[in-house]
Amino acid sequence: MPFSKKMNLDTKKKKTIDRLHRFKKGTAVLCLSLTMTGMLTGCEKLPFGEESNTKVVLTSGFGGEEIFRISRSSCTKPELMVYLTNMQNQYETVYGPDIWNAGAQGVTLEQRLKDSVIARIAQVKTMALLAQDHEVTLSENENGKIEKAAEAYYSSLSPEEIEQMGITKDTILGLYKEFALANAVYDKIIQDVNPEISDDEARTITVEQIVLHNYKTDALGNKIPDSEEEQKEDLKIARRVIRHINKGEDFALLAEKYSDEEEVTVSFGKGEVDRSLEDAAFDLDNGEVSSVVKAEDGYYVIRCISTFDVKQTDANKEKLMKKRKKEVFNEVYNRFVNSLTRSLNEELWNGISMIHDKNVTTADFFSVYEEYCGKTQEL
Repeated sequence: MPFSKKMNLDTKKKKTIDRLHRFKKGTAVLCLSLTMTGMLTGCEKLPFGEESNTKVVLTSGFGGEEIFRISRSSCTKPELMVYLTNMQNQYETVYGPDIWNAGAQGVTLEQRLKDSVIARIAQVKTMALLAQDHEVTLSENENGKIEKAAEAYYSSLSPEEIEQMGITKDTILGLYKEFALANAVYDKIIQDVNPEISDDEARTITVEQIVLHNYKTDALGNKIPDSEEEQKEDLKIARRVIRHINKGEDFALLAEKYSDEEEVTVSFGKGEVDRSLEDAAFDLDNGEVSSVVKAEDGYYVIRCISTFDVKQTDANKEKLMKKRKKEVFNEVYNRFVNSLTRSLNEELWNGISMIHDKNVTTADFFSVYEEYCGKTQEL
């Protein structure tokens, strides 16, 4: 199942996909171009989308298992293999082991996952360094939870999994501590940020939607644009849907038949969706149906259910508050990152590959941490 527009998945798989998307979302903005010129030379972006002036240094004096260094911190092969193996097995849980046979735009899905993994580890290790600079430490209680989590995860592994990833319990303990420090420094930096959000600013409306995307997605969620002919056909379908609605046909049934989105009823505020979609939606009165709306990701037909959703507006205030806090943190983080030197052990990195062994199935590294210590920040 390399490409799809619409999928029905059972609850367990949906939860897995949610976790994968959180992971991908957190890493996509820290795009590492691992080329012959070193680390962070192509797509130089940091968490939350700010550009970087990060210094790039090629170094030959790496330790035997060092993959990269960020200032005084480093990442070893066993640490990377924990991330890579767990993410690999989570994807295979959803899409099956044949997923890695697919590729897009000349890049294998295995390479895409490798790039996401190294980006995520680099991000967490940078956060841990920032915690040190802000004199953030973990409490005895927090360390106790981390130790229990590390024990629980390490105990779940088979001897074969331990051997093939090349890890010890201390490997897991160190990774979990970095997670905790990343969360702690984020909380410290934004602790005094309490912006006031008005009802008008947070106003949220609720609509029903029929969406015809102008792309397909591969198994890792990468978008593959539709052809011009496919997009023309989508426009014809959207116009046909309008005619059916004008004849009195049921919107929900039409959405079930034509829409590329599972959700029919959605709520959003200003600045949360494509501007053309936002303008069309906020211009509708209750019960009104839009014309065909061309947005960046395809064609929409929407019907307004509520021009002011009080409950959703209150929830949107919380989202906006979190966004403002992230923006404050972002300023501090970017200044810190721009002062760091990063270097990549290209020979070792290029030799890293997934473990394709039916006896290596571990996939709970992230969920065990969340169980004992709480969710990590979507950085």
